[in-house]
Amino acid sequence: MAVRRVMPIIQSEAAQESRDFYGLLGFEEGMNLGWITTLASPSTPTAQISVMTGDRTAPVTPDLSVEVDDVDAAYAAMRESGAEIVHPLQDEEWGVRRFFVRDPNGRVVNVLTHR
Repeated sequence: MAVRRVMPIIQSEAAQESRDFYGLLGFEEGMNLGWITTLASPSTPTAQISVMTGDRTAPVTPDLSVEVDDVDAAYAAMRESGAEIVHPLQDEEWGVRRFFVRDPNGRVVNVLTHR
């Protein structure tokens, strides 16, 4: 299994202000679903930050996302380890397959693969 990118998620109602602030560092809007906006570096597209009001299809808002090349293998590894699965593996309408798991520090990690 390979990691493709890691992206922090900021829970906030200040999406526009965040877009403006991170724009000063060179980030540009790459995706906007209304409840989540992803800002990316034009020169390094995998360098990203997301601003989210709250996750639309999950019970909690994750602290970060980790994109992997095989989310099913990651899910199996986490379950076998006994890690707490916070949100089950599922396909989402915006083109990702994902699950949430709690890390040893209590942070919720959104693990995903684009379909």
